[in-house]
Amino acid sequence: MTDYAQARKVAEQARETEWTRPSFGKQLFLGDFRLDLVHPAPPRPQDGEAFLRALRKFLLDQVDPALIERTAVIPDEVVQGLGALGAFGMTIGPEYGGLGLSHLAYARALMLVGSWSPALGALLSAHQSIGVPQPLKLFGTPEQKDRFLPRCARGEISAFLLTEPDVGSDPARLATTAVRDGDEYVLDGVKLWTTNGVIADLLVVMARTGEKISAFVVEANSPGITVERRNAFMGLRGIENGLTRFEGVRVPAENLIGREGQGLKIALTTLNTGRLSLPAVCAGSVKWAAKIAREWSQAREQWGRPIGRHEAVAKKISFITATAYALEAVVDLSGRLADDESNDIRIEAALAKLYASELAWRAVDELVQIRGGRGYETAESLSARGERGVPAEQALRDSRINRIFEGSTEIMQLFVAREAVDAHLAAAGAIVDPTQPTTAGDVVKAGGFYARWLPTLVAGRGQLPTSYAEFGPLAQHLRYVERASRKLARSTFYAMSRWQGRLEHKQAFLARIVDIGAELYAITAVCVRALEDGAELGRRPYELADTFCHQARLRAEERFAQLWDNNDSRDVRLAGLVLDGRYTFVEEGIIDPSSEGPWIATPAGTGEDVHRKVH
Repeated sequence: MTDYAQARKVAEQARETEWTRPSFGKQLFLGDFRLDLVHPAPPRPQDGEAFLRALRKFLLDQVDPALIERTAVIPDEVVQGLGALGAFGMTIGPEYGGLGLSHLAYARALMLVGSWSPALGALLSAHQSIGVPQPLKLFGTPEQKDRFLPRCARGEISAFLLTEPDVGSDPARLATTAVRDGDEYVLDGVKLWTTNGVIADLLVVMARTGEKISAFVVEANSPGITVERRNAFMGLRGIENGLTRFEGVRVPAENLIGREGQGLKIALTTLNTGRLSLPAVCAGSVKWAAKIAREWSQAREQWGRPIGRHEAVAKKISFITATAYALEAVVDLSGRLADDESNDIRIEAALAKLYASELAWRAVDELVQIRGGRGYETAESLSARGERGVPAEQALRDSRINRIFEGSTEIMQLFVAREAVDAHLAAAGAIVDPTQPTTAGDVVKAGGFYARWLPTLVAGRGQLPTSYAEFGPLAQHLRYVERASRKLARSTFYAMSRWQGRLEHKQAFLARIVDIGAELYAITAVCVRALEDGAELGRRPYELADTFCHQARLRAEERFAQLWDNNDSRDVRLAGLVLDGRYTFVEEGIIDPSSEGPWIATPAGTGEDVHRKVH
């Protein structure tokens, strides 16, 4: 079996293969706009208000985000204060000492924290969304929950360890091993980019048990564990992210989460809702950008009037503000769907993460442009010369990682694309997969599915001018979503017919399919939110939603046009020639300031341990 085939096999084994609950996202990609699955939206949980008020007061009174940025360290007293508030147990049930907040309340808390200090947002979300609490909630035994969840709720910090120096999104290459030895497993290996790892008390570690990957809860102070360095990054300067080495680390067998071989499935299932934390942080940063853009663009005058009154800047303000409203709508709807638990939201959560991280980056970049030279200047420098210390450049640096965290944009596009075509592969898998022999039964099965499905893509409610009338002026946008979802499904079918098994390698095409789906999901979410908000706020939410939907439709239409009119094949050919060294003359006339060393290295152990306990 080739390396690619092995990697594909590992990824497929980790997937959730069953769809036991309805999925708005899945149906959307099939050309079936199931508005009834999200409207009326599930009731908004009414919990967390007292905690959010206390959290806001704590942040304002006790947390200096400029200090965290300047020193690249979150003070111990801040971590302790968050623990006393219960912030490390937001997602943990009261029976284990946690607050038991809903997904939506948790997202609102992260939106608040992330707008004040993104490093704090990363600390809390890494601990709860991918650290020990979430996988134990879903897969832990009663004994494991009793042992570990109260500790996490009290403020003992957890971290998630999957990535290795030579392993990113391809877990088939995982090298860390866990060998059974009586009532224990012995762990050996090196983990990289362990967010919270430098100060963690508990670790979730992914390790190979034979041919498969398993998950373990590991005490961070176990003999044989060394945190060899604390990594430094472009942004999020306060995060405690390191390189961790395991040498003969003995872990009790009862610390195995789930069964042997379930590790990647546990990770992916955990992220189905865990991914919602990052869109919340992104939404918070864009809401802050909208505030700064409005205030600055009114105060700064050029050519006789505020810069926000000039069209070039006005378009940026419109984009930032409409996007801020839309991202909060996506977070709100996704969180309510997660709390309701009646829908399978694996696609919606992935779309939210993908969409929010991409648009937040663009929005903050536009804020820097509006601020001009002041956008490039640090908040500390601005303050030193007597101006308001607006950390726009920091926000840009901090937000860049969100397009990489918890699955890069490219990986999320492939993940969603795989889920989106699941129904097709179930019906015609053997036909479109060149590695599988095709039988007459396969042809009959596929023929039956497409005979029923294809006619549904011809016409729908989106062609009726009276459809979705309860949404008033926004009805036109929902009609567009219905029409576009059918067009999206037809495009996917045509691509499968054209490329068959080669479709999985048409990553640029699949990315555009997913990007279109993300725009359609966002349009739906913002319309649902505006209809609700309009009861209290009048026309204002409709105005924001209408402008956002027009912006989103233009982006979707651009992607539709690029499905069949693009430069993909030329780009791939040219890239191949670049890699072959054909165009090295382009690189002449420069000096590379990079230090010497291998591109990828698993360093020899230093013996020095930089792990520290928060006191």
